[in-house]
Amino acid sequence: MTREYRHIPVLLTECIDYLDLDHHPIFVDATLGFAGHSFEAARKLGRDGLLIGIDQDEVALASATEKLESIPAADRPELALLRGNFGDLDELLCSCEIPGIDAILFDLGVSSVQIDTQSRGFSFKENGPLDMRMDPGKQTLTAAEIVNTYNAADLARIIRAYSDEKWASRIADFIVKAREEAPIEESGQLVDLIKAAIPASARRAGGHPAKRTFQALRIEVNSELTVLRRGLDAAVRWLNPGGMIVVISYHSLEDRIVKDTFAHFAQRCTCPPELPVCACGKKPILDLVTRKPQLPQAGEIERNPRARSAKLRVARKR
Repeated sequence: MTREYRHIPVLLTECIDYLDLDHHPIFVDATLGFAGHSFEAARKLGRDGLLIGIDQDEVALASATEKLESIPAADRPELALLRGNFGDLDELLCSCEIPGIDAILFDLGVSSVQIDTQSRGFSFKENGPLDMRMDPGKQTLTAAEIVNTYNAADLARIIRAYSDEKWASRIADFIVKAREEAPIEESGQLVDLIKAAIPASARRAGGHPAKRTFQALRIEVNSELTVLRRGLDAAVRWLNPGGMIVVISYHSLEDRIVKDTFAHFAQRCTCPPELPVCACGKKPILDLVTRKPQLPQAGEIERNPRARSAKLRVARKR
């Protein structure tokens, strides 16, 4: 866990500035993790604020609780730290018995505690069982089940759609052929198959050859894109007027969903463009604070390589 405890939160200063917690005292960290962002948010909120933290990993939640409770009681906001998935935001916030929220943060990066734990099967660098479930206690579908039961067409579809892997069909064919001999149960087996499927010349660039396929499987196992859409929609509903929503994404699929969701709520009118005035009566719900994604500065990327692919988008509730 040591690397995770030294984890540097991405775009921390920008997030805290946009959240404007001096004027938004009810704050939700929808991806609490090890409280990298929430620790600074808590100090901003002070004793009159409420910090609601959500995470589905019990190890992260326990560590975040300890970290946040290290802030002196006189300076610490009220804490409501909840185990769950932000896709269930409605249920989680209802349990807090609050009418609305003032600010919410989504940091969509996968926790390195999950990647570094071999038994979770997220890593293409360490051998382990092909699991990849974010919440094994509640989820049944595993990466091993996908790899060993999906047909070649479906495997190719998810690998291509969720990672833009141009060798998706070839990788799927290699998987199907290999599993005829024996089940593919460990991440190391899958890595070897992916390396065999991708020509040597194509493996020399673009990072680890298994990175994209592992990303696609993780997204499929955890229904990540569906969960993200549901969580964003719920967040917009719960925001009070003037409330802030801040999202950090790390790959193009996530960023596209965030961009499209914000645009949908910022441009509600469905009238034909030739109409001189709006007749549908649908009013914008969000104002876009960042028209284009904000990227980390070179200095931050040098200090924290994890920030390299981060994109920050911000909107305000009308």
